[in-house]
Amino acid sequence: MIIEGSLSVKAAIKGNKRIIEEIIIDKSKKDKDTNYIKKIASNLNIKITLTSRSTIDELCVGKSHGGVIAKVSNRNYQTLNSCFNNEAFVVIIEGIEDPFNLGYVFRSLYSAGCTGVIIDKRDWSKSESTILKSSAGAFDLINVHKSDDLKKVIDYAKKVGCITLAAMRKDAIAYDKVDYTQKVLVSIGGEMRGLSRVVLDNVDQNIFIPYANDFKNALNASSAVAVIAYEVFRQRRTL
Repeated sequence: MIIEGSLSVKAAIKGNKRIIEEIIIDKSKKDKDTNYIKKIASNLNIKITLTSRSTIDELCVGKSHGGVIAKVSNRNYQTLNSCFNNEAFVVIIEGIEDPFNLGYVFRSLYSAGCTGVIIDKRDWSKSESTILKSSAGAFDLINVHKSDDLKKVIDYAKKVGCITLAAMRKDAIAYDKVDYTQKVLVSIGGEMRGLSRVVLDNVDQNIFIPYANDFKNALNASSAVAVIAYEVFRQRRTL
C-alpha cells in the first residue's frame, strides 16, 4: 500500500506498527521534514528513492502527497490488554463507516492521551492510507485492537478496574460529571448507527453532552469524541 505525506510517513516510522518497504521522495525537496525523514530512514536502513514529482504523482491517487510517500504493509493491531495500563483511557468506536471521520477520531483521541482504541474486525486495509492521513499520523501512533466481541472487551475493562461508559442520552448523566481520573472505557457510536445493544446493555453508565439550546440531533462522532476526550485530559492534567 502507498501512504502519502510527510506526517503519515513520519508516523509510520515512529509508530513501528507496519513494515516500511520503501520511502519515495521528490528529489527537489530540501525542507526540514524531508531531511529528517531521510536521516531517520537511513539510520533504520529503510530504502530511500529520490525521483521526480511526476513519477510520484503516477503512484498516487491524488496530488496532495507533498512529494513524500512510502510503500508499506498493513499496520499491525495490538492485543486487548496492551490498550489498558495504570492510567487506562480506552475508547470503543462503533458505526463509523467513513475513513476520513475515523481518522479525525484517532487524531483527537491520540492528542488527548487515549491509551487504546477498539474497532470492529472488518478489513480496514483499503482505508488505512486515508485514515492515517486524515488522522495526521495519529492512527499509527496509538494502540488499536480489533474485536468482534465487545462484551468481552467491556468485561475485561471492568476486571482491570475501569468504569465503563456509553455516549447515549437515555438514562444518562452529563459527560463532565464523571470522575475521569480513574481508569475508564468510553463507547461512542456514529451519529447514524449509534452503539450496539451489547454495549448499551453492559456498560456501567450512559453519558451525554449538554447543548446550549433545544437542538435535537446528535453531534457527529468525531466532534463527540473530541469533547469527551478533552474532558478526560482536562481532569487528568490537573493531577
